[in-house]
Amino acid sequence: MRTLLSFAACCALGLVLACGVLLGLMFCGQFALIDAWSLSGRPVALLALWGLPEDFWTALTGVADAGRNPSVRSFLQLCVALGQVGLLLAMGLFRLWYRR
Repeated sequence: MRTLLSFAACCALGLVLACGVLLGLMFCGQFALIDAWSLSGRPVALLALWGLPEDFWTALTGVADAGRNPSVRSFLQLCVALGQVGLLLAMGLFRLWYRR
């Protein structure tokens, strides 16, 4: 249980760091880099939009035909990309701090 709690804390810190990197990139005006970063989340986002039922996405977003809405797709891509980087940072932090 301690290991799971430690990894959850590392995940939370990793997500905070990933959001900080995103804010730093936005502050510096590196939107091309943000677009490239967002493209890393595209396959998982498209799989989620295709795999989960349309009623789920409509209830979640409140947008009719949410699976084909470019704004929903773009936001989901960015969230997945942030999650990927946050998880990568979490694994590194967990290995660094809780090495046995």
